[in-house]
Amino acid sequence: MCPFCYIGKRHFEQALATKPELKDVELVWKSFQLDPGLPELAVPGEDVYTYLSRNKGISREQVMQMHDQVQEMATEAGLEYHLDKMMMVNSFKAHCFLQKAKERGIGDPAEEVLFRANFTEGMNFGDPEVLEQLGQEIGLSGLEVAEALTDPKYAALVEKDIQEAHEIGVTGVPFFVFNRKYAVSGAQPVAVFQQVLEKAFQDLSKLP
Repeated sequence: MCPFCYIGKRHFEQALATKPELKDVELVWKSFQLDPGLPELAVPGEDVYTYLSRNKGISREQVMQMHDQVQEMATEAGLEYHLDKMMMVNSFKAHCFLQKAKERGIGDPAEEVLFRANFTEGMNFGDPEVLEQLGQEIGLSGLEVAEALTDPKYAALVEKDIQEAHEIGVTGVPFFVFNRKYAVSGAQPVAVFQQVLEKAFQDLSKLP
């Protein structure tokens, strides 16, 4: 739900692409909810500007100015944002979808389609039919998506990730952890990710 996450994903990918020695790096996505209280269905007349204005205590105009800056960042990262189309709905079902995709080894493609659906296309990723459509794009069957949304196992995995985040002090996203040793908070520039990747790789290279 945070537009900086998609930007951070691109910056990380761009940094990783400059390090061929890290072609086998394992990327594991974790679930986190910024606002677990969001409704499953969009509230009529409640767009992202109204929501953020109310929750951050700033004017609608200020929110729109902030989003203009975010959209510029997205463009620079090679992304197309239409934040005015965002659906302010609960992301829990989307996280269950992610957990199923991770089980299948396609967690990264799952995040990509979820981000695109939310920030570019303004789709309601809390809608099971939308999730089924997104699942087909990455190779999940309708039955697998339905299982993700009904089997308590996947909800438990979401809660486990959120609890783990709280235990290590994560309060916002994006938040990247490298080898459980180094952390990068926010959609930092590509150069920052390059530096941390290099440091993490050097540490591994020193192991006997």
